Amino acid sequence: MNSTTIIGIAGGSGSGKTSVTNEIMKNLEGHSVALLAQDYYYKDQSHLTFDERLETNYDHPFAFDNDLLIENLNDLRNGKQIEVPTYDYSNHTRSDKTIAFEPKDVIIVEGIFALENKTLRDLMDVKIYVDTDADLRILRRLLRDTEERGRTMDSVINQYLNVVRPMHNQFIEPTKRYADIIIPEGGSNKVAIDIMTTKIQTLVSKQ
Repeated sequence: MNSTTIIGIAGGSGSGKTSVTNEIMKNLEGHSVALLAQDYYYKDQSHLTFDERLETNYDHPFAFDNDLLIENLNDLRNGKQIEVPTYDYSNHTRSDKTIAFEPKDVIIVEGIFALENKTLRDLMDVKIYVDTDADLRILRRLLRDTEERGRTMDSVINQYLNVVRPMHNQFIEPTKRYADIIIPEGGSNKVAIDIMTTKIQTLVSKQ
């Protein structure tokens, strides 16, 4: 089987990672491309009480089961189908349901901590960091959480100031130094996305 090209896309919450991912996937039509979101890999918390689960800080690296993600990527690279976990946000733990995921030419791993774990980084052929100003990121998060998730403006702002912002500064922003390419302003940066897509196409064509 041909080798699988693994692309990592990191950046803060609201940075435009998903837009960049969608643009790259659109530009790679003709190849088999799939997204493996790091958010699928929140740790199983079934051993904790519900009240204990409510204390989970989802903006901390410890919230993620990187060992399983790394194992799954290695299996995909070896041509094996995997079962991707899913997360039950209402019960704050891993769901019983899984998603069958076939090996692809290109797999994009997208998440706020996609570049934080060294073993995970070492599996990646290309590492991207989407770098967007904090004021834009909080505005996007505010709109998303109030419109799509039914949150109040106060709760979003308090969470941002008390958790999201300090975690970003401590854990996410420093991973920028591991990136092969930094894309400012996310999905609206067509030039950077075109350059990135050309690089990925070159890698895939060598397989």
